[in-house]
Parts: sequence; structure tokens; C-alpha cells
Amino acid sequence: MKIERLGQDKIRVFLTFDDLSERGIQKEDMWQELPKVHELFSEMMDQAYTELGFDATGSLAVEVFALPAQGMVVIVTRGKYDHNPFGTLNDEEMPDEVYEMEVTLEQSDSIVYAFSDFEALIEAAHVVRDRITDAGKLYNYKGKWILYLEPSELDEADDSVLIAILAEFGEATSVTEAVLEEYGKVIIPENAMSVICDHFKRHN
Repeated sequence: MKIERLGQDKIRVFLTFDDLSERGIQKEDMWQELPKVHELFSEMMDQAYTELGFDATGSLAVEVFALPAQGMVVIVTRGKYDHNPFGTLNDEEMPDEVYEMEVTLEQSDSIVYAFSDFEALIEAAHVVRDRITDAGKLYNYKGKWILYLEPSELDEADDSVLIAILAEFGEATSVTEAVLEEYGKVIIPENAMSVICDHFKRHN
């Protein structure tokens, strides 16, 4: 389980399928109201408080993204109490439960990886070149290089191997194509991996 802060009121939790299986949770269970799912969420919030000081009391919007062969990304956003202009709550205004969840779930078959370092992306491109040649779109978004791969461009049998390779150099991200198109900048519109390999050499 990996937790990172995205903003003052937002965190992202990356759960591998091992994280889920260790707790007896199947991917499909995340779509259901089950005690073990609530236990997992409580564990996530405890860890978020311990590691990041993220206080999960109040209303929370929870977005769950299922990523192919990788696991799940959970985005948790702390709600605002707009009725209180002073930004403080007294005991009477606190919700009965410690937190209230509003959960939305999305599943994507697209493979999306973020690279902080362009050199790491070049290395990844050369390593996977034999597996994917005519695939990939490259964006620049929030200071990172985002590689977006559609499942129709890939051989399904190679997905897990490809993902394992990409995970060595970058990190899985839940950003959608719609967000990338609207807020990101398209750097290479198609065949990104081949273009990178053709124009940039490996350093080792």
C-alpha cells in the first residue's frame, strides 16, 4: 500500500492485488458494501494519518480506479463544510460517524504510466521496444511525462510483462485520457515508444 498527498484535502492510495488478496478481498468486492472493504478503508485512513497527517473525519469523496494487472488507485478527497464560513466545527456540527464516504468506481483497461524523469522514459521505451512498436501516446501533465497505451494497441498476452517493465521505470497513474487531453499537452500523438527510440539513445 502506497499513500501520497495530492493536495491539502486530497490523497492517493495505490493498492496492489497482493494488498487486496492478503486481506481476502477480490477486485469485484470493491464495488460492494462489505465489512472487509470498510476495514481496508479504515486501515488506509489510519496509515494516511500516520504517514501524512491526513485527518479523515467528516465527509469524504472516494474514487476507486481499477487498473489492468496492476491493482487499484483510490483517490480520497476531504469535503468542505460550506455552511460554516469560519472553517471550524463545534461538537454539534460534527457528523455522527467518524467519516462519511461517497464512493464512485471506474474501471479502465488502458495502461497509463507517469515518468518524472525523461531519461527513465527513454530507457523504458528501449526495453519494451520489441514488445510494442506501433503504440502509445505521450503527454506532459503536471511536470511529468505520461505514457498512455490503449488495450487495442497491445497484445493482451504481453500486458503483465509490459506492465512489470514500465513499473520499473515509472509509476501507474489513474489520470484519464479526457483529463490529459484537456489539461495536458500532447508531445507525441502516436507510436510514442517507437518515436522515442528513434530519436533518443540509451545512456547505458
